[in-house]
Amino acid sequence: MLVTGAGTPPVRHLHARAILDDDNELRFVDQRTFGGWTVVPLAEAIDGTGVLLPAPAAHIAADPFEEGFDALAAARLIRRRDTEIKRLLLDQTVVSGIGNIYADEALWRAGVHGRRRGGALTLGKVTETLGHARDVMADALAAGGTSFDALYVNVNGASGYFDRSLDVYGRAGEPCSRCGTPVVREDFMNRGSHFCPACQPAPRRVRKASGGRRTA
Repeated sequence: MLVTGAGTPPVRHLHARAILDDDNELRFVDQRTFGGWTVVPLAEAIDGTGVLLPAPAAHIAADPFEEGFDALAAARLIRRRDTEIKRLLLDQTVVSGIGNIYADEALWRAGVHGRRRGGALTLGKVTETLGHARDVMADALAAGGTSFDALYVNVNGASGYFDRSLDVYGRAGEPCSRCGTPVVREDFMNRGSHFCPACQPAPRRVRKASGGRRTA
């Protein structure tokens, strides 16, 4: 976060700060302690776009808002992977920027269950899902983001309100806004996946194996 005026009192979860030439402060605030702050050289991104990134991040794929993002190429890559579509949407080497909440929302809009294999989907359906992911994030940006606690606010300290527009995430047991079927939550990659079992039917192997705890 950028703070106007050096010497402004520190905030909670402040781990590092740098005084800039204009006497402002750049602060690293991390409630969840997942991040780090270091100085590294730049390297060209591996996707061939020519974009320069910090060397440790050069393996990260373009996000759907970047000028060089190729949705068709990303869809083809997803179809070559024999793993769940949601896992691939969260894989930053495939496409970056799609978090757990927006993956759930994009998959609901596309009518795709998160445990469907990438290779089992048509190229058109994968491309459609990526388009929905971009649309979901655009809608969230327009609403100021999705804030669930006081740390994740804008520069003016205001919370985002996209959480009021979520169709499935965090709505386990509530009726699907498209068909009325209760939304289900299941464990996935140490997180929660939310989906409509009617609009997003699970693949047959998942229905037989019942992978993960489900709540309705």
